[in-house]
Amino acid sequence: MGYPFSLVLHTHLPMVVNHGRWPHGTDWLCEATFECYLPLLDTAYRLVAAGVSPKWTVNLSPILVEQLASPEYQKELALYHDTARRACVDTREHFAREGRPELVRLTHFWEEFYDRMWELHRRLGGDLPGAFAELERGGHVELITCAATHGYLPLLSRDESIHLQLRTAVETHRRHFGRAPRGIWLPECAYRPRYEWTPPTGPERGRRRWVRPGLEEMLAAHGLEYFVADSHLIAASAPLFLYRDYFPLRGEVAAGPPPSLPTAPRSPYTPYRVASRGGTGEAVAFFRDPRTTLQVWSREHGYPGDFAYLEFHKKHFPGGLRLWRITDAARDLGTKQPYDPAAAAERVAAHARHFVALVRETAEKASAAGPALVCAPYDAELFGHWWFEGPAWLEHVGRALAGAGITPMTLGEALAAVPPREAVSLPEGSWGEGGDHRVWLNPDTEWTWDRVYSAEGEWVELLGRLERGSAELRRVLAQATRELLLLEASDWQFLITTWAARDYAERRVAEHYAEFKQLSEMARTLADGHPLAPEAVETLRRLERQDFCFPDLDPAWGLGPGRR
Repeated sequence: MGYPFSLVLHTHLPMVVNHGRWPHGTDWLCEATFECYLPLLDTAYRLVAAGVSPKWTVNLSPILVEQLASPEYQKELALYHDTARRACVDTREHFAREGRPELVRLTHFWEEFYDRMWELHRRLGGDLPGAFAELERGGHVELITCAATHGYLPLLSRDESIHLQLRTAVETHRRHFGRAPRGIWLPECAYRPRYEWTPPTGPERGRRRWVRPGLEEMLAAHGLEYFVADSHLIAASAPLFLYRDYFPLRGEVAAGPPPSLPTAPRSPYTPYRVASRGGTGEAVAFFRDPRTTLQVWSREHGYPGDFAYLEFHKKHFPGGLRLWRITDAARDLGTKQPYDPAAAAERVAAHARHFVALVRETAEKASAAGPALVCAPYDAELFGHWWFEGPAWLEHVGRALAGAGITPMTLGEALAAVPPREAVSLPEGSWGEGGDHRVWLNPDTEWTWDRVYSAEGEWVELLGRLERGSAELRRVLAQATRELLLLEASDWQFLITTWAARDYAERRVAEHYAEFKQLSEMARTLADGHPLAPEAVETLRRLERQDFCFPDLDPAWGLGPGRR
């Protein structure tokens, strides 16, 4: 057997269907579909056809899958495709009038790209989750889950919320893919051990303390065996926050307490059993390899910043086509030269060869101390969206691994090939800036957590009325639970902190909180034996249509396994 290697792709977008289109809304989802999800599937099919099994581990977040399976998404995608093709024609006419033949040729390049991806979508019957499920049944990928709406688990104030995020994730995964997931991608790779916890913000900050279980205990309770963590949690290394290459932070961000490092640094090239002291359950952690991660993810230090590659930040308006290459290290977009697909393809092949050699070198060194695994986790949207050439690079890598003595494995397969080492206690941390929670909790986002914590407490109180409640009360509380889950998404704090879509994220937090409060008041009305007013019934129907996710949701899932 060659050196084990696991590529992990985290695929996620928050709930955007029925929540705007442009500049923030379903255009995000449609753009990711054409530039990332369909190209990844196309790459996997090409590898399989060539006799190469990719062996990727793919996390499809539950809230993303719910959107991909919805009729509303299919309508939006068709509209997006039509708009993109019109943009190709209009942009072509514009640059033809200007006498820019090199840019005219690129409009044909994009038109062919969109048509090819649309044809793949048609062949799949529009069923992207089903396509990934078919690849899993063939043994070519492993599908793992994520928290239901990508809630930032260490900062949620109630264990009931974490149970809800995890149980909803498992049930949604089972409904779409026909089996329960073995592994999970913890949102933002954020982990919290068992300890005496106090809310980091809000009126109870520093006033109330209680012992909370470690996340590995919560995972074990829901049958989830393993997760991915950043290497600094095990190796006492410096954390890498590679998002800054794409979302530069503006202004100062509160540091918060740094994660405490292990007393004895350990190798990140092997899985470990994780168990908090005094805990009642454990899970296995795989750790990100910092060498290969930096090389692939970073525009500043890695492959995506090559001058031949497509420039992410410069678009032609109207239409939004990207027609220029990175060109140089200057930030002045006016200096960019036209993109050359053939030149970019040459760099893709060279970078794939370099990466495979780097994995081989890393694995050889790590294996000197015993069985080792190189684990390379990335946001899937890196491949095709932020780094347009990424899917082609993945194909080259997939074809070259075996010849270099490297055996690609899913995380489930790696667990058998490289048995986890002794149980360890991990410190609290994430893969964010500083390795802690500062991207998600800082002066700009504290108010969002005040609302989350308020809604969590109110929701837990309402759960106590479920047992003797009517069917109508369960229906109202189910929708209130959906709004709570959507409110808890970590995306909102990320978008606020990075200014990537600050106004949109702030509006979404305010909307979901207000909608939760409306539904909570309806639930109290019903619990007190009073009927709902006609306008309240219409509000309930509207919200059920708008936020349609998790149709089988049971609010009692928050009470923990075996409780209904």
